[in-house]
Amino acid sequence: MSEAKGGRGAQLKHTGLRPGWTTGACATAAATAAYTALLNGDFPDPVTITLPRGQTPAFALAVEELADGRATAGVVKDAGDDPDVTHGALVRASVRALPAGSGVVFRAGPGVGTVTLPGLPLEVGEPAVNPVPRRMIREHIARVAAAHGGSGDVEVTVGVDHGEEIARSTWNPRLGILGGLSILGTTGVVVPYSCSAWIDSIRRGVDVALAAGHTHVAGCTGSTSEKTVVAEYGLPEIALLDMGDFAGAVLKYVRRHPVDRLTICGGFAKLSKLAAGHLDLHSGRSQVDRGYLAELARRGGADEALAAGIAVANTGLAALQLCQAHGVPLGDLVAVAARDEALSVLRGAPVAVDVICIDRAGTVVGRSSVR
Repeated sequence: MSEAKGGRGAQLKHTGLRPGWTTGACATAAATAAYTALLNGDFPDPVTITLPRGQTPAFALAVEELADGRATAGVVKDAGDDPDVTHGALVRASVRALPAGSGVVFRAGPGVGTVTLPGLPLEVGEPAVNPVPRRMIREHIARVAAAHGGSGDVEVTVGVDHGEEIARSTWNPRLGILGGLSILGTTGVVVPYSCSAWIDSIRRGVDVALAAGHTHVAGCTGSTSEKTVVAEYGLPEIALLDMGDFAGAVLKYVRRHPVDRLTICGGFAKLSKLAAGHLDLHSGRSQVDRGYLAELARRGGADEALAAGIAVANTGLAALQLCQAHGVPLGDLVAVAARDEALSVLRGAPVAVDVICIDRAGTVVGRSSVR
């Protein structure tokens, strides 16, 4: 990726989509500008930083404040063409000097959360500034100190305007990150529609559940399936994984970090895709295979006329309703096949799995046994 001024990214090859910058990159740029101003009185604008993979984007400053031994800079996050909830958020970093030997100390400003539960890559009580952004900020503080004669011993307070409100639409409250957003990023770059933040949240959800002693977790495709699992098993919120379309992300992480039991719950049509071998259940990346459903129905006793009707049904739900009308347990057949596919992805990991299929109203239309 070429250098980009003002946080604007070049288009990604082959997609025409413009990448953006993580909150961690924005916080690093803001901290770099603030510490520079603290040492020499001038805010570099734009401020250029170096990302972990060598890119050198430049960010325009939206905030410059220098008073009472503290400097604050702010950068507006540009997430490119990704539908990121933090796109357009103002990320601030405030820097003040500390006594020699203090190193870089991080604080949570308004809109940045605090860790309250174990299982995350940060200690309880720490501001939710993730390890890679912390490393980036420390490295840039050291560079500014070397260039301008500073000690590098500073307190960096990171905040996000309206971050507490934005965080309500993220996983943070469920993960025990309270009071605001997390400052995220491993490369500094937001790849459009990579959904890396969602997948990372799934992983952290497993970690937090295990750290809290919960060995039965549920991967759910949405809020209706979450309610179903709670009604079925009484699982606490901390044991519910907002799987969405990313069944593969749940299974691959649980394979490496086993739980005793994994329940997968979701809409019949989505889980029919998992049954057919798809690990990404998004409608743009996998489709309901009605021919596959017809074959499952045959195994469940459907005659050829019914199977033919299933093969040309408009939707997965229509196929299910046809089978229900003829006493063929297609919902159960899909649940069992989805469970078996999940077990194949787990590759022998010591995890028991069951699957529950629901309709749009949340009614259970199919289930497997635990295996």
